[in-house]
Amino acid sequence: MYQHRKQRQSLCVRSASNGAGSKVDEYLPGDRRVREVKLTDIRRPLSRTRSNDPKKVQALAESISEIGLQEPIDVLDVEGQLYGFSGCHRYEAHQVLGKETIRCRIRKGSKTTLKMHMM
Repeated sequence: MYQHRKQRQSLCVRSASNGAGSKVDEYLPGDRRVREVKLTDIRRPLSRTRSNDPKKVQALAESISEIGLQEPIDVLDVEGQLYGFSGCHRYEAHQVLGKETIRCRIRKGSKTTLKMHMM
């Protein structure tokens, strides 16, 4: 387990945490990976029903501009389409900063899983 973490950390260092595009994928257990994804490639189906705290978005934007994104957002890959349900403030902070990409933790999901997230 320790060796896996050590290896995972070395991959994180090579993948861009500051929004600069990177083609290095970090593979995690359970068919998940971390990689840079274009903001425009992520569908956010609940964004109209939820609002973000503007102060939190601004604080995150300042932090991201100084030290980079520390924790990737989680997205669900359903038949090649990416859906984001968490990381809303981090996502919006990237938009505020004018970044084109965001580091994402991607996991495969079915249409049934997607429907469960939509409830």
